[in-house]
Amino acid sequence: MTASGGGSIRPAGFRAVVFDMDGVIVESEHLWEEMWAAFAADRSADWTRRQTTDCQGMSAPEWSQYLTDFAGGAESPAETERIVVDGMLEALDNGRIELLDGARTLVEDVSDLVPIAMASSATRRVIDAVLAHHGLTKRFTATVSSAEVPRGKPQPDVYREAASRLGVDPRACLAVEDSSNGLRAAAAADMTVVAIPNPVYAPAPDALALAASVAADHADIRRILLEALGRPETDY
Repeated sequence: MTASGGGSIRPAGFRAVVFDMDGVIVESEHLWEEMWAAFAADRSADWTRRQTTDCQGMSAPEWSQYLTDFAGGAESPAETERIVVDGMLEALDNGRIELLDGARTLVEDVSDLVPIAMASSATRRVIDAVLAHHGLTKRFTATVSSAEVPRGKPQPDVYREAASRLGVDPRACLAVEDSSNGLRAAAAADMTVVAIPNPVYAPAPDALALAASVAADHADIRRILLEALGRPETDY
């Protein structure tokens, strides 16, 4: 598949849509970086964008081990994860994890047509709390944290598990992703991928090239998905 700069995807019997969360549904990628950097700084380690790039897409067991080793603290990886996740939940409670513009309409309109799932690198606690906070829990037929599968992104495990929980062949699923490793994971799962490039953590060209279409914004994602599902905006 090649990126098509906002073009359409031909309807081909798609039966479900799988969304990433961070950077697709909510504005939160920068907060993960903030929490990782703060944890490292508290232990006199200098976290940089390079470390953030390394961790993006990792499951919680993977990034907590990475962060623990990098910071050289006395905590176990499980304790490192708890500290970071507690920080994310505090940020949510303080109104710092907001829906991206157009995300609610996107989720509502697509879920009215087909079952939708979430395949996220966030922990179960964060996924459940974010969806509940924004009143979207019931819109998702299934949600999967990469901590619940053997390997995090860029491996396809979390996307394959999302398709399995939906009871849909991955090849009949559309996926929406913003990051390099997320795009690689969804494509490796044999899903047809729509990219919404993260403006801060831009995906690598080789990862972006795996997308069947590249959206400019959430209204564009909605248009692309509705057309691919055989329900163009003029009919909806």
